[in-house]
Amino acid sequence: MPFIPHTENDTREMLAAIGAKSTEDLFDEIPAELRIDYLHEVPEALSEMEISRLMRGRAAMDGSPLCFIGAGAYEHHIPTAVWDIATRGEYYSAYTPYQAEASQGTLQTIYEYQTMITELTGLDVSNASLYDGASGLAEAALMAVRANRRVKTGLILLAPGVNPVYEHVAEAIAGSQGLTFEWLPVDATTGNVAFDQLPEGRNPVAVVMQQPTFPGTLEDVDRLTDWAHAEGAFAIGIANPMTLALLKAPGNWGEQGVDIACGEGQPLGVPLSSGGPYFGYMTCKQQHVRQMPGRIVGRTTDLDGNPGFALTLQAREQHIRRSKATSNICTNQGLMVTAATIYMSLLGAEGIAQVGRKSHENTARLVDGLCAIDGIERLYKGSYFHEVALRFDRPVAPILEALAAKNILGGYDLTGSAGTDALLVCATETKTDADIDACIAAFAEAMG
Repeated sequence: MPFIPHTENDTREMLAAIGAKSTEDLFDEIPAELRIDYLHEVPEALSEMEISRLMRGRAAMDGSPLCFIGAGAYEHHIPTAVWDIATRGEYYSAYTPYQAEASQGTLQTIYEYQTMITELTGLDVSNASLYDGASGLAEAALMAVRANRRVKTGLILLAPGVNPVYEHVAEAIAGSQGLTFEWLPVDATTGNVAFDQLPEGRNPVAVVMQQPTFPGTLEDVDRLTDWAHAEGAFAIGIANPMTLALLKAPGNWGEQGVDIACGEGQPLGVPLSSGGPYFGYMTCKQQHVRQMPGRIVGRTTDLDGNPGFALTLQAREQHIRRSKATSNICTNQGLMVTAATIYMSLLGAEGIAQVGRKSHENTARLVDGLCAIDGIERLYKGSYFHEVALRFDRPVAPILEALAAKNILGGYDLTGSAGTDALLVCATETKTDADIDACIAAFAEAMG
């Protein structure tokens, strides 16, 4: 709330009603040695004017640099209408009401979102979203263990193109629940799975693959999906939803499609904002729906035959017994999903495809220009979408610092994970020819 509504007289009357002399009396059960007099690290309170000025200054520190960083968070053009609508009073909430059926507009928005996400991913059912793409992978892994009951190992195999941050988050969430995560072998030439080195007899419960991969390559997801199923494992696909108007949907990978798809929905109308908030999407085949975490909105009719919407499945600990819940961290990101729904409605399939084509075109132009500079070459061979890993003949950190001095964010440093001096660059549809030329010139100068 924007202010504290209780006056001193209100407080006195409430204390008198419960027979307490002061607010301190309400905490007398806490031993004195466990209580503190004040929060030593918290500064004194500021006035509304002072805090507004402070926050404006903090926001201005972000600046407006030219951004060529991707690595799971992407700068796309967002039509003004998206957030003009999403921040109206009717929508401006991050939560689904507990008396959900009384909020038909909210439920219809989520239902439309679910429909669009299933169309993009080529699968049958979507939930109302998760916290983010990384926790979405953790939930998908736990879901695979519950649904793939023939396998008891708890082993999750990860293709080398999976976002390493996703692996860290999945390990933190699911590692203590009996799941183990191991990486599949990598082909040093392509950066993708080394199919001639795939393990046999490991009996994994699921195999996770990402398309496009974290370093930007395109994996042979058809072959990998079929291999996973041949091993008796579920196939879990991670996909950038912005690519799915052009690339094959996870539900169509291989002969049977993946069992579960998940990923980060941020490219669909959510701006880059100092690390969040984002939202995770999750879809699956119909036969696995009862193991899906989170909420699912369905369309129905009332006794008079009028259409309506209801929460059809709510397998979360707040609605059912904790021991039967599929997850206890599956609150949906309602506000972000609202923005994504508006964004997808405005662009449509063709609009999203146009964004993808222009992003690929800009990335190709950027990479061609950078690779013409001595000391820069592509790290991996093969096709890409709108990100490419580049190898440098020197450390990239000083180069990024030089570009930052020119108000250019030059890319994501891959040196720690690639085993060589490498940089991941990305160019979306927001970059003009002049932007790309400025970036190439800044790299050339920094390289001497």
